[in-house]
Amino acid sequence: MNVLIKSATIIDTKSEFHNQTLDILVEKGSISKIGTSLENPNNYDQIELKNLHVSQGWFDSSVSFGEPGLEERETIANGLKTAAYSGFTTVALNANSHPVIDTNSDITFVTSRASNNAVSVLPIGALTRESNGVDLAELYDMKSAGAVAYYDYQKPISNANLMKIALQYASNFDGLVCSFPQDNKIAGKGVMNEHITSTSLGLKGIPNLAEELQVARDLFLLEYTGGKLHIPTISTAKSVALIRDAKQRKLDVTCSVAIHNLFFEDSVLKEFNTHYKVLPPLRIKSDIDALITGIKDGTIDMVTSDHNPLNIEEKKVEFDHATYGTIGLESAFGALQTLFSLKKSVDILTKGKQRFGTDSNPINIGNTANLTLFNPDKKFTFTRENIISKSKNAIFEGEDLKGKVYGILNNNQLVLNTK
Repeated sequence: MNVLIKSATIIDTKSEFHNQTLDILVEKGSISKIGTSLENPNNYDQIELKNLHVSQGWFDSSVSFGEPGLEERETIANGLKTAAYSGFTTVALNANSHPVIDTNSDITFVTSRASNNAVSVLPIGALTRESNGVDLAELYDMKSAGAVAYYDYQKPISNANLMKIALQYASNFDGLVCSFPQDNKIAGKGVMNEHITSTSLGLKGIPNLAEELQVARDLFLLEYTGGKLHIPTISTAKSVALIRDAKQRKLDVTCSVAIHNLFFEDSVLKEFNTHYKVLPPLRIKSDIDALITGIKDGTIDMVTSDHNPLNIEEKKVEFDHATYGTIGLESAFGALQTLFSLKKSVDILTKGKQRFGTDSNPINIGNTANLTLFNPDKKFTFTRENIISKSKNAIFEGEDLKGKVYGILNNNQLVLNTK
């Protein structure tokens, strides 16, 4: 891929060209020149776009598609197109397909289906067989095939001894174990946050305690076993405090939060709109404030879209029976920019790659071109026209967001969203 990017403002604190508006010449997939008024003698494709900004390629640590087995939700091909149009050059793909991704051959299937794409896929293998929480899956074999972590998506490991063994075993080959932060015995049949709104609506609640007990247990296990632990999508103030303390004690733990848990309070559920039914549930303002503080002080390592396409039949039902989940890739950048500055939003979107076993590529001469192209100032209302996913379960539908993604340049390929 040879391309000349004209008049792009570079947002990359690890680049010597940070915050400068310059031309970027990419030849054979690598950055060969950065400067003012670069010439184009070889008549390469030239990109000139309104208010063009460029950063390192964005990363999402928790994305679900459906294939194999649930292609009606989303295929790998269209899911990667969605990711590219949303500005993501790398995604970590969850194992919650049918069958569950829990063997060497399953990982190989995913990597082969995602090969030769502009978006790099980091496959996550299931932690237990069929994600049933009973027996460990083939962790080392999956790592040999390319698995970057192990996670039973949104299914907590109730057996503390099994989690202990997983951490001990995975530490032999530097494996990253992920543990969903919920104690199902405490959560019970809850379907939303346990607070004033759940009482007024007559819906069973999931208390903060359900999350915090699991987080505390897993941190104790990590301290005992060693190893590497990632706690995906925390949602409460106490969870932030527990993880902050664990990091101060030098435990090898990271965590993430879903974008929608930073944006919405549980009071939005007053209309029983199932688009707002997510797991962990939307919490209250004090939790949101603590999560945002955790992002700012580095306690929370990543923000994820937690993109999870679902069929209309799984959402257009009574609230109690609706499936948890929302799509989020398309709205991620626009939502973050309503909460954080441009610099912080880009920092959030480019963090976490090393934890999942891949390197960052600063925008410097000689480096591989791993770029996201965007206009940070365009304001718009997120509607169905903005949805690229096959499924339309978008929690941000109708919200005012800020920031248009133009596309990505990665793996020696250019993908531009012409809409």
